[in-house]
Amino acid sequence: MAENPKNRPNPASLAPRTTRRRFSHSEKLRIVEAADRCTKPGELGLLLRREGLFSSHLATWRRWRLRMHPTLAPKNKPPTVSQIRHEKERLERENARLRTKLEHAEKLIALQKKMSGILDAIDHDERQSSGGKLA
Repeated sequence: MAENPKNRPNPASLAPRTTRRRFSHSEKLRIVEAADRCTKPGELGLLLRREGLFSSHLATWRRWRLRMHPTLAPKNKPPTVSQIRHEKERLERENARLRTKLEHAEKLIALQKKMSGILDAIDHDERQSSGGKLA
């Protein structure tokens, strides 16, 4: 005879219940300071994988450190190679945008000069044809 499916225990309820990991203040400080010492590409990712953390943990813990231990926060850490590269690329894009804007402005100024010359010529022709008198 088949067993009633409602009487069977749920397999998920038989599995041991996992708890959320909790980090002590000293562990958080140790990991954040280790992250601050990472300078080479990929070094920070390796640390996060080794500790089983996400980068959001690190960001949250850095804010926590600023609130709780402002004297331990790093002072003006030198920019990394990737930060320098990103800043250089941003400045090159801005430079290209400004050069384009300058070219457009120069073309508009040249056009205004031509229009001014044309209007002066028209005005001069009207004065000559009307005998020097304008209405």
